[in-house]
Amino acid sequence: MKLIGYVHGGERHIGALADGLVRPLGRVDEFYADPRKAIAGDGGSGEPLPLAGLRQEPPVPLTSRVFCVGINYYAHGEESREQSGLDIPRHPMIFGRWADTLVVDGDPVPVPPNEEGLDWEVELAVVIADRVWAADRATALSHVLGYTAFNDISARRKQLETAQFTLGKNADRSGAIGPVVVTADELPDPHGLHLETRVGSVVMQNGNTRDLIHDVPSIIAYITDTVTLKPGDVIATGTPAGVGLAMKPPRFLQPGETVEVEVEGIGSIRTPIVTRDELGG
Repeated sequence: MKLIGYVHGGERHIGALADGLVRPLGRVDEFYADPRKAIAGDGGSGEPLPLAGLRQEPPVPLTSRVFCVGINYYAHGEESREQSGLDIPRHPMIFGRWADTLVVDGDPVPVPPNEEGLDWEVELAVVIADRVWAADRATALSHVLGYTAFNDISARRKQLETAQFTLGKNADRSGAIGPVVVTADELPDPHGLHLETRVGSVVMQNGNTRDLIHDVPSIIAYITDTVTLKPGDVIATGTPAGVGLAMKPPRFLQPGETVEVEVEGIGSIRTPIVTRDELGG
């Protein structure tokens, strides 16, 4: 099943997408109170809606925590060492995003005024189905609702000015997610999916989730021996090599350009880059 978030009647909803129609599954908070029940057909009501007439929204609650994993592909670790000074992490390197940075396919993202531009990071992201505490690696995937694509759009100047990533990874509107959440039954093994980033027609990143340093079960187990994951929480699992910062000279996204990230079996997210003035605020 493919899930999307959308606005209807002034409220945010989750629906199941098929053949250009969206079957309502309930308001976002209702859906994430028990996602499996909602998917089974016991949640939501109403006639299917044409996708073309809907304004899409991120398919997770406004209260979601977004857990990001830094340096989780060896090749990206090698290209990052020169700029960050960080070694390949022995454990998943977790930093956080705020849910209000999330945007969907087609939403413009502005370059902050003191940045040379923005950088791209294609990632596989995991959406959690239920409350998870102290998960073991063997059963961790049973807590996954589904998978989606993520572009961890980064403000590198702010990211690298200090040892803390928070500001550089939380620029306004910089977390592109979607275009759908594919439920775990349709993607039973997330390790072997092709990932790609394109700027215009030029391929910038070309990777595969089989090369994750810390795989999805390991990440879930690592987080949940300290923090309880909740339904609708998101884990962005890291990016492969090919980021703009590592190019010589560095290559950053400029207003007027469009970046597109794609994850096999899920789809692509297209993000126009704009100035803050063009965004209107």
